[in-house]
Amino acid sequence: MRHTWRRSTTPPRGTPETPAAPPPAPEPSTPPPASPDQHSTVVQASLYRDGRRVSTPSTLAETFRLLREQPDGMAWIGLHRPPDSELLSLAAEFDLHELAVEDAMEAHQRPKLERYGDTLFVVLRAARYLDAQEEVDFGELHVFVGKDFVITVRHGAAPDLSAVRRRMEETPELLALGPEAVLYAILDAVVDGYAPVVAGVQTDIDEIETEVFGGDPAVSRRIYELSREMVEFQRATRPLVGMLHALMAGFAKYGTDAELQRYLRDVADHVTHTSERVDGFRQALTEILTVNGTLVTQQQNAEMRALAEAGFEQNEEIKKISSWAAILFAPTLVGTIYGMNFETMPELKWAAGYPFAILLMAVVCTSLYVIFKRRDWL
Repeated sequence: MRHTWRRSTTPPRGTPETPAAPPPAPEPSTPPPASPDQHSTVVQASLYRDGRRVSTPSTLAETFRLLREQPDGMAWIGLHRPPDSELLSLAAEFDLHELAVEDAMEAHQRPKLERYGDTLFVVLRAARYLDAQEEVDFGELHVFVGKDFVITVRHGAAPDLSAVRRRMEETPELLALGPEAVLYAILDAVVDGYAPVVAGVQTDIDEIETEVFGGDPAVSRRIYELSREMVEFQRATRPLVGMLHALMAGFAKYGTDAELQRYLRDVADHVTHTSERVDGFRQALTEILTVNGTLVTQQQNAEMRALAEAGFEQNEEIKKISSWAAILFAPTLVGTIYGMNFETMPELKWAAGYPFAILLMAVVCTSLYVIFKRRDWL
């Protein structure tokens, strides 16, 4: 049975669809039209009874009114990046705790599970793998679960809650179990959404290993970016393990249906497996980064060795050139001096001067050659 003690008989405060103060008995046709932004944030609002949809209101105000008229009904309201006014309207109607509403407004929360009286507040981090960009995109989902309502506030493209709604409507016996069944279906959808991400990351790691041993210089950046994504993925999955165990611990206290207990245990098994895979990915990337650093160092050492060898060979060539230049310098010096044609030069008219000069050049050149040869310059 739906508990109506939390609702007043007057219209809710701050409803976006009724900005003006409404009369005591409002009619659906009288409120002023909502702005386009307000309409765009409500993805879908539906009322269910015994697991079947009985109406699909177009505004939050109509949803509130119809829910009051259905004492045994359940409202499932889906919002996407709603303005603060809508969240405040929902808070006033369903008596949501101000701290939970503040978290839903600000977003950027870590996964957590909080209970405020009869209302359960759950924060989830969904993920999807983008094949074109080869990266992981994360979304944030806030879920308010009461005794006769489920409110989802989505920040981001993931997850696709329309598929969850279709699945639940196709199994009315499960939907008839109430808001807890919807929560577990959402948890299952979020966790199942991790599987394609795990597969995509595994493919990326395989490609990175090939690039590392192939000597691709851009692989270090890809390793770093994927490591950052795995840190975010780990932050999304690791808290879920504790959250699901906390829900399972409350089975007896809150009288959870046996079918839902099995459902939740299956979700817990999947998220535990995913969390272990993510931990493995982080370690693998750390090891790959270490191997890549070692390979880069080896490559740098090889390049430095090649440069050193090239420098050594260049020095050997320079020594040879210098040696021959010194050997040729001696006769050039003698010939240059006696080619200056001064009349008063010594031994200028000596008959043995020319042979002596030739002999002197030969002796000097031979001596230099022997010296350089012994020093391995030639």
